[in-house]
Amino acid sequence: MVDTDALKKLVIDQLSQVIDPETGTDIIRMRLIKDLAVDSTGKVTYVFRPSSPLCPIAAPLALSIINVINEVPGVTGQDMKVVDFIQAKELNEVLKTVLIEKNQGKEEGS
Repeated sequence: MVDTDALKKLVIDQLSQVIDPETGTDIIRMRLIKDLAVDSTGKVTYVFRPSSPLCPIAAPLALSIINVINEVPGVTGQDMKVVDFIQAKELNEVLKTVLIEKNQGKEEGS
């Protein structure tokens, strides 16, 4: 059984290290992550809302978010949904593939 509150705090701490290069502010303070939840198995789900619908760094920022969450001990997998971005549908499709690979890597590393 996972301590979901403790794991959620670790995830938030890790996400606060992700800096939006255009503003110099971390993504937690910018409130770019919404609906962050951790289930009893250690899976993290969340919504990523880029800082603007035309954000030129949405894809690299999304990949950074995935990578830092993946580094948190106790995280067994993750699901991200991008919203309020002009190419959200396309980005979500690409990220789905990335997340499948990352989640499988977590399972194999267990």
